Amino acid sequence: MPPTQRLPSPYRPEAEIVARHLEFLQGAVDWPLAAARARPWVEAVRRHPPPFWAMERLLKEYPIGSSEGLALMRLAEALLRVPDAPTAIALTADQLGRAEFESGSDSALARLSDAAIAMSKKLLPGAEHEGGLLGKLGARTVVAATLRAVQLLGRQFVLGQDIGEAMRHADADRRALPLLRFSYDMLGEGARTDADAGHYLEAYRQAIAAIAAAVDPAQPVEANDGISIKLSALHPRYEALQRERVLEELVPRVWTLCEQAARANVGLTIDAEEVDRLELSLEVFEALAARVAAEQPQWRGFGLALQAYQTRALELVQAVVAIARRHGLRLMCRLVKGAYWDAEIKRAQELGLAHYPVFTHKQHTDIAYLACARALLQAADAIYPQFATHNAGTAAAILRMAQGSGANFEFQRLHGMGEGLYREILGSAPATGAASTLNGHPATPGAASAAAGQMPLRVYAPVGRHRDLLAYLVRRLLENGANSSFVHQLADDAVGIDELLASPLRPQPAPSLALPPQLYGAGRRNSRGLDLAVPEMREPLLAACAGLQVPAVAPFELQQVPAAVQRARAAFASWRTVPVEARAAILRQTAAAMEDQLPRLAGLLVKEAFKTWGDCVAEVREAVDFLRYYAAEAERIQQPVLLPGPTGEHNELRLTPRGAWVCISPWNFPLAIFTGQIAAALATGNTVLAKPAEQTPAIAAEAVRLLHAAGVPREALQLLHGPGETVGAALVAQPGIAGVVFTGSTQVARTIQRALAAQDGPLLPLIAETGGINAMIVDSTALPEQVADAVLQSAFRSAGQRCSALRLLCVHAGIADAVIEMVAGAARELAVGDPALPGTDVGPVIDGEAYEHLQRHLRRLRREARPLLPPGDFPPASRLLPPQAFEVERISQVREEIFGPVLHVVRWDGDPQAVIDEANALGYGLTLGIQTRIDSRAQALAARADVGNVYVNRNMIGAVVGVQPFGGQGLSGTGPKAGGPHYLYRFCAEQTLTINTTAAGGNVALLASVS
Repeated sequence: MPPTQRLPSPYRPEAEIVARHLEFLQGAVDWPLAAARARPWVEAVRRHPPPFWAMERLLKEYPIGSSEGLALMRLAEALLRVPDAPTAIALTADQLGRAEFESGSDSALARLSDAAIAMSKKLLPGAEHEGGLLGKLGARTVVAATLRAVQLLGRQFVLGQDIGEAMRHADADRRALPLLRFSYDMLGEGARTDADAGHYLEAYRQAIAAIAAAVDPAQPVEANDGISIKLSALHPRYEALQRERVLEELVPRVWTLCEQAARANVGLTIDAEEVDRLELSLEVFEALAARVAAEQPQWRGFGLALQAYQTRALELVQAVVAIARRHGLRLMCRLVKGAYWDAEIKRAQELGLAHYPVFTHKQHTDIAYLACARALLQAADAIYPQFATHNAGTAAAILRMAQGSGANFEFQRLHGMGEGLYREILGSAPATGAASTLNGHPATPGAASAAAGQMPLRVYAPVGRHRDLLAYLVRRLLENGANSSFVHQLADDAVGIDELLASPLRPQPAPSLALPPQLYGAGRRNSRGLDLAVPEMREPLLAACAGLQVPAVAPFELQQVPAAVQRARAAFASWRTVPVEARAAILRQTAAAMEDQLPRLAGLLVKEAFKTWGDCVAEVREAVDFLRYYAAEAERIQQPVLLPGPTGEHNELRLTPRGAWVCISPWNFPLAIFTGQIAAALATGNTVLAKPAEQTPAIAAEAVRLLHAAGVPREALQLLHGPGETVGAALVAQPGIAGVVFTGSTQVARTIQRALAAQDGPLLPLIAETGGINAMIVDSTALPEQVADAVLQSAFRSAGQRCSALRLLCVHAGIADAVIEMVAGAARELAVGDPALPGTDVGPVIDGEAYEHLQRHLRRLRREARPLLPPGDFPPASRLLPPQAFEVERISQVREEIFGPVLHVVRWDGDPQAVIDEANALGYGLTLGIQTRIDSRAQALAARADVGNVYVNRNMIGAVVGVQPFGGQGLSGTGPKAGGPHYLYRFCAEQTLTINTTAAGGNVALLASVS
């Protein structure tokens, strides 16, 4: 099979891409004529609104931007999956208590919602009512009414809870519109476990069998109902870095579905997913297309969904056309605008990429959609286009482009949306071209039916249990409820028709959002990152690592410690006089050098610290962020502050450096924490004696080399590599140091504290960041798939060797079985092995001593708790430990931090605040995760927790400099928080300067002010 065409980078300037799209559309789109054609459709829809359950009407009643719309969305997403009444009551009260639902509307939806929700104002907890029993009974009544309302909502946007029910509803709709076709989508979250994937595969098989029994195999496949599948539902590791495994395991699974659909003459479309999976999707698609050509060449129902909001949309269309022609096939292509826009924006910002992979202006997506539509229509010999749109102007433009072309195509809409618009389009569409043959087959009904005043229309129809699919509904609400969406504006009478149908062919010169490098504004540039899913970005890393040898670093002689301290003290006299702006410039120059050398630095982290590639890139970026952030912070805080006082006097507060600091950093972040400690001290005018971890001196030496090259004097920054119990202890005990900053174990922090307290002379500051028994509390409103993702990242990323890592998972008893099963199943799918391989998720622990320490803990846990995961069979010499999890009965059984990929799980019921109290009693206070849809609960639990960092509905690792200042309390550290606005103050002393300005010649300023 020829190699799949490699797509260009998704991270390119938006304006350049739009310019190419407009050039491609030159002369193809007459927008004024398209708008004129669409105007009567819009007018008719507004005169005759769709049924009250349609998306447009719902958005008009409860706009997503309103408190009512938000409450409805949150309840729809979570309420049906809550198994226990107390939590359901709490969720309902939390959401409905924020809104005013007395809309005064006459619609049935509004009346139903108003009745249920207005009642809650009187009867739910916290509302005004008399009598506890009445309140309790009233609350349950309101929750029951709200549940029914949400279930009714689900029925309008989910065609059926199983394929049989969906097909019955489809047949009823077809009686009114005979040319109506359906593409059934057995929706749900992507598979997290192999069992999930098997479940979805069987659901797809059953659906295809049911569709096959109902269709006419003799008619063209385009006229039959079909099915849409998600590749991420069929494999738990559908990711670019798992390419080999996906091709080996997933392609055969999907082929069984393709073969089944081909035999029945049923269409099968692979749905679009996130940007980072695009190349992989295309490769899987071509592998299947090649097999279709070889084994089912008569089948014309194989298809792929394409997203126009991606900056590579047009190139993707061209790639699919090339696949069709390369294999002699006619493929289906569903063109959509896209469904993960907000997630793609956030991901690009988090990764520090140069540009966004999606368009930031809505009209740019509309332009791309039209360009893709033209390319599809031009490839009518190889492609059957399926235009999924609810935009009247877009539909009219497509009809004009297709007119006279002979191309056959269909429109598509989402179930529960666009009914009014397509009622008008189907009643007015003229012929798009004469009937023809394609690839020797009869033409589809598209062109012929258009000649009779009709167009084929397919409904994309979600199928599944409401409790599973309402998260999907919420995404549709968010997408279509955005102020810029056509669906939202169509429902808003305040938006004039001219505005609604304004031409999208008007490029904007700049993105509507700040690009990821400018995420933090003018004061600090975001660190430059890369996307490991993009081969061009991944390859330089692998090349830099290949053959890389970790350089040896000579140990520091213990007897030379006093001399090193004296050199640091002597250098302090000159370094402190360097203007803060000059010191900051040196740090920024170092940051730029680290960015330029990211592949080499990441390779050193792989080789010396045994980190996986994602962790390596993130660590280099964190070091860069520390350098830039502390440079800016030093410039901010070390400006003199004028203080008020009596006339004739000048009062000024200054922050001054303290002297020579000892910086002791750990092996788990040998570049980021090492650099952060040093940067904070140097930025504020202190000198540094840097003692890296014994296991990782080479990466520390490289950081010091870059700082020296940027201009830090060698005496102002000295590297002292050696054992902590000798070199580190000697530094801490040495007279003349100004303070110690340490990251490591609580036990060592106590030893340092005692050593500092035992010294004669000044009382020295200690900044200590230590570990924690970090908990995540999950209530029954949480989405299990989201919980599983957060748990795997928090507990097992970096082989669990993070002080912030999740150690204790507390799950509500009502959902515990399902969540534990999903977490355990997902953990089994993680790849354990060589960190130099891009697909590795869990590498080895740092050294043999750490491995043996973990094994002792595991032997105890296997005796005292219930194992949830197999122990693995890696040889001890590999130091590889697969994820481990144990269920314990009580939180108090977790007595100490286990620094590795080991998770404790406990079930809870009753008051979640009691769970927080038990976690507080452990004495640690670093990180806490909260998974809940009850906003007030999240706030209350966060306020009650004695921890430094609280993360709600996300993972609990990877704190970003200046965004999530990091540090704990209690047994977890002293503070202040690293990467926060208070950190540098600890490295400084305060000095007040008072000058009597009247001492020489009187108070000139006062005299001059007298009139």
